[in-house]
This record gives sequence, C-alpha cells and structure tokens, in this order.
Amino acid sequence: MNGLLLLIICCAALLAGYVFYGRYLCKKWGVGENDQPTPAHTMEDGIDYVPAKAPVLMGHHFSSIAGAGPITGPISAAAAGFGWGACALWIVIGGIFFGGVHDFGALFASVRHGGKSIGEIISANMSTRAKRLFLIFSYLTLILVVAAFASIVAGTFGATFNEGVLDKAASLSNARVAMVSLLFIVIAIIFGFAVYRRNVPMGTASIVGVLAIVAIIAIGMNFHPIYLSSKTWMWIVGLYIAVASVAPVWILLQPRDYLSSFLLYAMLALAVLAVIMGHPSMSSMPVIQSAESTTPVFPVLFTTIACGAISGFHSLVSSGTTSKQLDKEADAKPIAYGGMLLECVLAVLTLCAVAYAYSWNAANPDSALKGATAIFGGGIAGMIDPSRGTVYDILYTLLVLTYSAFCLTSLDTATRLARFMFQEFWVDSNKGETPETVTGYKKVLSNPYVATIITVVLGVLLGLNGYGKIWALFGSANQLLAALGLLAVATWLGKIGKDNNMFLIPMAFMLCVTIASLIINTKTQLGVIAQGGADWGPYAQVVLGVLLVVLAVVLAIEGVMTIWNQKKSKAAA
Repeated sequence: MNGLLLLIICCAALLAGYVFYGRYLCKKWGVGENDQPTPAHTMEDGIDYVPAKAPVLMGHHFSSIAGAGPITGPISAAAAGFGWGACALWIVIGGIFFGGVHDFGALFASVRHGGKSIGEIISANMSTRAKRLFLIFSYLTLILVVAAFASIVAGTFGATFNEGVLDKAASLSNARVAMVSLLFIVIAIIFGFAVYRRNVPMGTASIVGVLAIVAIIAIGMNFHPIYLSSKTWMWIVGLYIAVASVAPVWILLQPRDYLSSFLLYAMLALAVLAVIMGHPSMSSMPVIQSAESTTPVFPVLFTTIACGAISGFHSLVSSGTTSKQLDKEADAKPIAYGGMLLECVLAVLTLCAVAYAYSWNAANPDSALKGATAIFGGGIAGMIDPSRGTVYDILYTLLVLTYSAFCLTSLDTATRLARFMFQEFWVDSNKGETPETVTGYKKVLSNPYVATIITVVLGVLLGLNGYGKIWALFGSANQLLAALGLLAVATWLGKIGKDNNMFLIPMAFMLCVTIASLIINTKTQLGVIAQGGADWGPYAQVVLGVLLVVLAVVLAIEGVMTIWNQKKSKAAA
C-alpha cells in the first residue's frame, strides 16, 4: 500500500462521516434548535465564560485535544507490532462512530447544562455519588496528564549537561524551541489585548499574528541564549501553568491557542506535502500485526491509539473550557466533531511518517530515527528533504516546536480543567450550592487559587518523582473516561427523550476495552512483584488498577440501570 493512497482513502471516509453522520447527529439531538443562547453569553464573566469566534475556539479546542496523543499513539502502536491496516481502521471507524460522537455529545450536553462539566452532568442525570466518584477519578487522571506533559515540555526545553558541563551542540534544538515558545506566549498576550481590549479586527490581527510567528521562529533559530536543565524548566513550567490556568481566557488561552492553530495547520500542510512528495510505502510495517509481536490486538490497540480515535480527555476539554466559550450552538459540530476527525487525519499522517522512518532506519542503521519526536519530525522532514540538509534541519525544528506547542496547550488546559473539578467536588449543585455560597473548609478548597496551587504542586512533584512508574495505567484510565463520558451523555439524552442509541455500542465497547486492559496490566504487575525487587510502581499499578475496575463496574451498573429505567418508562408511556 502506498501512503498517499492510504491518506486519500482515510480522508475521504472521514469527510463522508463528517457530512452525513454529523448531520444525522445534529438532527437526532436537536443541535441549534430555537437558536438558544449559549452559556458563554448567558453566564459571561470575563474569565472562564467568554464567547469566542468559531476559528478562535477551534484553535483552542483542537490544540488542547491534540497534544501529543495523535502522534505518540500510532508510533507506540507501531512499536508494539501492530500494523498500518489495523491502526488505520481503528482511527477511521473510531473517529467517526466513537470519538466524534463522544466529543460532540460532551460539548452539546455541557452547553445545555450551563457549561458544566461531565461530572455535573452525571450528578444531574444519575446521582451525586456517581459525580463524586467520577470527579475523583478524573482529577487524578488530570494530575497524571499535568505531570506527563510538564515533563515532556521541560524535556523539550531542557539543555544537555555532561557531568555538570553544558553540551551546547546537543542542546541547540531544545534551546531554539524554548526561545520560540517563550516569545510565542508574549505575542499571544499582545494579540489578546489587541483583539479584546483595543477591538482590532480579527482578520488584521490574524495576519499580523502569523507574521509575528514567522518573526519569532527566525529570532529563535538565531538567538537562543537560555540553557537550563530540565528540572529547572519543570518548575518554570509549573509557575506558568499556575498563572495561565486562572488568568482570563481572553488574555492568553484563546489567543495563544488560536495562534497555535496556525502552527498546527502548517504542520498538517507540511505532512500532507511530505506524503505527496515521498509517497512512502507502507510495506515497512505489517498490515495487522507482526509475527514477532505477542501483544494482544484487543484490547491494547484501542488503549494505545486513543487521541487519534477516541479519548476521554476530550470530553473534559469539551465540557470544561470549550463549552464556556462557544458563541453559538451551531458551531459545536465543526469544532467538536470536525476537530476530532481532523485529529484522525493527523494520526493517519503519523502512520505514513512511521512507515518512512522504519524504511529509513532499515537502510541507515547508523542514523536511525528513535523516539516519538524524531520519528514524526524526522519522518516528515525526511520525505521532503531526503538528503537531510538545511531544509531538513529547519523543518525538523519547526515540527518539534509545533509538538511542544501542542503539549504546552494541553498542559494549560489540563490544569484549568483539574482546577474546575477540584472546585466542583466540594459543591453539591443539586442543593443549589456554588463556590461562592459554600462556607467553612469547602469555601477554602473551592477557591480557584487554592485549587490551582494544589493541582500544580501535585502535578510537578509527580513529574519530578517518576510519573512514568504508573504511566502504563494512563491509556486504560483515559479510555475509561471516554466510556463514562459516553455514558453521561447517553443518560441525559434518554432523560430528555432524545435518541441515545448511537452511544450504546461505543460505550459498551470502551468499557470492555478498559476492563480487559486493566486486568491484563494488573496480572502483569503481579508477576513483576512475584519476582521480587520491584519498586513502588508495580504495587501502585495493582492497587490503582483494581480500584479503576471497581469504579468502572459501579458507574456502569448505575448508568445502565438509569438508561434501562428510561427506556422502560418510555415504552410504558
């Protein structure tokens, strides 16, 4: 199979899914009925609830949900021995019928619940107990995301030191990325101030913003004096996300993510151009699974490729930040459903980059591309400039910069989402409580600044002290979030008498994937413990794995009973 042909087939299928299945979902759910005002208008507060134009919000949403997921997922799947055929099928089918439904449904449900999170939707349609269980699980998962992405960003910025001595040559690429990223934050703030406080037209600001991006890339490539260790960058990143997650969205989150989207679109364009120029053969990868691989396709493939097909983190973004900025309900389909399918395109492009990188590595073992960043960046840049000259170096740096920008965006969003959830845990909305009306210790813990500080400190400390020891659980935890997100929206739609059948098969499948994956991982970790000498990682994975299975079963039973009773009442009526 030629990579270009694979890309054309997958894009055609995804486009058909957006047009026809997306239209079907809008009709079944009543999206845009009666032109109802969104929470961004009815609850506007200038901090979290701020209406954003569709292109701006698309930039935030897509940059936040993408992160490193659609790149690292296919690369990890390939490393596990899964073939391009199996990966591509899951990306396309999962994106159209699982991930797109999940993201779109979560955004629509949140908008109809006043911009509230999935946890509050569960509380309103299931029970307060279910909400608290979900929030505890979601918060811990987000802490892991904060730890991982902060480590990735710090590692991307960090200089290399050999026995305490700076290796400037080895640190060059990271120093460039760090400098451009810092300048990017500055121009984002200026952009936000110009558009939202000086009413500069969006078209004019966008043109100037794109030119500014080109300028800071040029500056960063030639002027990069900051060489700090990854540990130092970890604390700087922690300070940044602490400020960014409580700052008004108009001054940093909206403009930065909007400007980041131009980097993203440039990266997508470069990747498409690379596949057209390089037309890589997919023969360097198996079709379904390599003969040497002993990893079971089910359930591991479906937890490894998450963001490129379906990811629970997306429902938290849809219902956490995006729903609070949606200008009009009709924008939900292109932003949520369209954003998910565009992420699928990125995942397919990554498969093509992997195929090229594997072919290159086989022919050039001395200069093999290793690691997710090198495989993706080197694969795309190599297809455009096989000689690996100046063009290759520039493109590689640009791709790494975009990868880092994704991670920084997702990191900022994850911190803000974790802050929302920490606050919500102490408030019982079914009793009419709000963070402003609660008293005592609840008043303190639901304070946004207290919630942010606790979140950032926990995330940074875990990042510095071995989040990798429990990272193996993230895939399962993330897909459990997806199953619960599907369950939450399904119960709400059933409660208001709308068709929720499109959620039932994806929900059941993701629950089976999650439980099977957790059982396999727990069994593996018990084997490691039995051999002796294990550190705290395997013990933590066993305990957390069992708790996650129990959580999945409890919430599944409660959700299924809710849906069953709804259908029973509907049949009786």
